[in-house]
Amino acid sequence: MTEFDFLIVGSGLFGAVFAHECRKAGKKVLVIDRRQHSGGNVYCENVNGINVHKYGAHIFHTNDKPIWDYVNSFVTFNNYVNSPLAVYKDELYNLPFNMNTFHQLWKVKTPQEAKAKIAEQVAALNISDPQNLEEQALSLVGVDIYEKLIRGYTEKQWGRKASELPAFIIKRLPLRFTYNNNYFNDKYQGIPIGGYNLLIERLLEGIEVRLNTDFFSAREELSALAKTVVFTGQLDEFYNYRFGMLEYRSLRFEHQELATDNYQGNAVVNYTEREVPYTRIIEHKHFEFGQQPTTVITKEYPQEWTKGLEPYYPINDDTNAGVYKQYKALADKETDVIFGGRLAEYRYYDMHQVVGSALHMVRQHLKTSE
Repeated sequence: MTEFDFLIVGSGLFGAVFAHECRKAGKKVLVIDRRQHSGGNVYCENVNGINVHKYGAHIFHTNDKPIWDYVNSFVTFNNYVNSPLAVYKDELYNLPFNMNTFHQLWKVKTPQEAKAKIAEQVAALNISDPQNLEEQALSLVGVDIYEKLIRGYTEKQWGRKASELPAFIIKRLPLRFTYNNNYFNDKYQGIPIGGYNLLIERLLEGIEVRLNTDFFSAREELSALAKTVVFTGQLDEFYNYRFGMLEYRSLRFEHQELATDNYQGNAVVNYTEREVPYTRIIEHKHFEFGQQPTTVITKEYPQEWTKGLEPYYPINDDTNAGVYKQYKALADKETDVIFGGRLAEYRYYDMHQVVGSALHMVRQHLKTSE
């Protein structure tokens, strides 16, 4: 006799939404997580009143009103708008690429002047069939934007020269010919007031959560507790890497509390030179308009992923796509396991997509199991 209807492996956003909907439908749920906290990568650590995004900046943005209404039914989101800056040597530029950026680069003031400057640089390169990321980017934006704002950042992010990366990584580069520094085009955007932990706590209210519990250390016993397992971890690990490991890029975070009330004046500042080892500095208090006397900054260093490190970005090249396909064929045959979330589906998800995917999957499952 099983104790639970669902065992949910992983208490991140996907697992928490799935668990909440199951409980709402009257199902008995157990959530486990190998970490010592719930929330997965949206977890925040409170440092003197500042919610520090422990696993990188998380900014919720969506055009989907039902999803926006859903998350706001648990917590109220503030009106934070992501307007990052980029530092190249001693120069400061607005992101995304917009009229402020073009004025900073070339002192142009009108969209016509900016378009003409980009067109002139692109035409001079005469690249008709881009063979790699470098050529692709150059053919879209010209030399100045590429050299100052794309090349170094991209090479750090991927750990490879831009000329060695496939062209398809950059399908397009959005150029905005208005003086608008809002990074996202989405209608709804913000950070939960009180931080993401509050959102996770409310999603998991009334649900048994066991932390410091590794599914793989007691797989059979844990699986036997429930009729259905919802697995949000790495798909290749679930199948004991039988077709080989799926590849990721990882990140290393260097957190620092500083005795100043304001370090950089913005939540996100990118460093686009190859010579600067980190890709960006996050100043967390600005996500929630904090007035604390101190501040916390995080330097973000991309790194190669190896087993034991956190997997962040799937490397969606042909080789990994082939390996994933083999695992997916096995997953599709499972009758009492549901795979969901960015690791189990080996794809990059924004937060609103994670919520949408979890809601879709749980509703489908509850409907068919009635």
